[in-house]
Amino acid sequence: MIKMKESSVGGLLASTYLGYSLVFWLYPFIWLAVLSLTDWKFIGIPSFNGVKNIIAVMQNPLFWTSVYNVFKFLAYYLPIVFISSLLFAFGLRKIKYGKAFVALSFLLANVSSGVAYSIVFSKLFSETGPINTFLMGLLGINIPWFTHPDFAMLSIALIVTWKFVGYYGLIFYSGLITIPKDIYDAAELDKTTGIGKIWHITLPLMNAQIVMVLVLAITVAFSIFTEPYLITGGGPLESTTTPMVVMYEAAFRQMQPSWAATMSIIVALFSFSLIWILRRCLEKKIEIV
Repeated sequence: MIKMKESSVGGLLASTYLGYSLVFWLYPFIWLAVLSLTDWKFIGIPSFNGVKNIIAVMQNPLFWTSVYNVFKFLAYYLPIVFISSLLFAFGLRKIKYGKAFVALSFLLANVSSGVAYSIVFSKLFSETGPINTFLMGLLGINIPWFTHPDFAMLSIALIVTWKFVGYYGLIFYSGLITIPKDIYDAAELDKTTGIGKIWHITLPLMNAQIVMVLVLAITVAFSIFTEPYLITGGGPLESTTTPMVVMYEAAFRQMQPSWAATMSIIVALFSFSLIWILRRCLEKKIEIV
């Protein structure tokens, strides 16, 4: 009877999760696939049109510009957020008192409202904002953070870095504290330099955390919407237009949800391919003997 009750409880718990998956994952996925092969304007029954949506998306120059912008964003974002998060993790390890408070303070940025901090940063980086005022007084320069194509995406990358540096830093920190101190002691006996320890010990033993952060960063890059939409509107000269912005415009401005669905599938394939290549190149099985 006890085993029967346990299996019933287990089945009930599993069925709840399966029900959730069917409603919130499987149904939207099927509807997405249906939309990509049909023509629909939010009203009526979708009509099958074969590969016309794919052809329309492939011939859309703005979509390919947005994909290029994602890779440009990654070129800025990956090195900035990677180095900043590592420094945060190293600094957190050195802190003796108030470690939890510091970690939570940085983590608050990750749960902050995208609309709220986008408005704040748009004021900070404005032509007459405090950052430009400081730079003008110190160096005599005024940087067009959001109005010049060469700086706009860099500005977005800095804002997104602020949001995720605490989150990624805690992931790195979880890897740092698992590295045995004996390994560093042995390296000191071999007179290994500080940089040598980081390069030959710390980074290799944090392989799982590094790959995880890179995967998360790529996912963020392909899904970024709030910051470019609210701050720059995709400009200047479409330099910050992202696939999510193009999808939103296609679905709700041009009334072409089928195009947006097709774009989302293509973007997901790009994201999956990049993550797969990254994992194949960097992921290693590390064992401490």
